[in-house]
Amino acid sequence: MTAIETQTEKTTDVRALLKALQERYAVFRDFSPLAIGIDKQLFAAMPEISKKSLRVAMRNHTMATRYLKEMEKGTQRLNLDGTPAGEVTDENRLHASELLKERFKKQAEQRKANEAVARAEERKQQKLLELTQKFGRK
Repeated sequence: MTAIETQTEKTTDVRALLKALQERYAVFRDFSPLAIGIDKQLFAAMPEISKKSLRVAMRNHTMATRYLKEMEKGTQRLNLDGTPAGEVTDENRLHASELLKERFKKQAEQRKANEAVARAEERKQQKLLELTQKFGRK
C-alpha cells in the first residue's frame, strides 16, 4: 500500500468516524460545545475506536467553523447524552472568536488573490486577442 493510499484510508476512517458520531450523538450533530474529557465517554461507549482516529476526528470536529461558532455563543458544555457538563468560559469564547476571525481573514485574502489571478489572466487573454486581431493574417 502506498503512502497516498494509506493517507486516503485514514482520512476515510476519520470521516466515517465523525459521521458515525454525528448519527449517534446529537451533541456532535448539533456541533454543541463538548464536555472537557468527552473522549473518555466515547471510549467507554465505543471501545472499538482507536485513540489516534478519535484524536484526529475530534480535532476536525472542534476546529470546524460550525463548532467554533457554537463555542463563540455557547454557555454550556454538554456530555454525550446532552446533559450539562460545565460552562463555556469567556476564555473559550474568545479563543473561538479569534480562530474564526483568523480563518475568515485568510479566506478573504485567498479570495482576493484568486480574483487578482483571474483578472490578470483575463487581461492577458484580451491582450492576446487584440494582438491576434492587429497582426493576424487577413
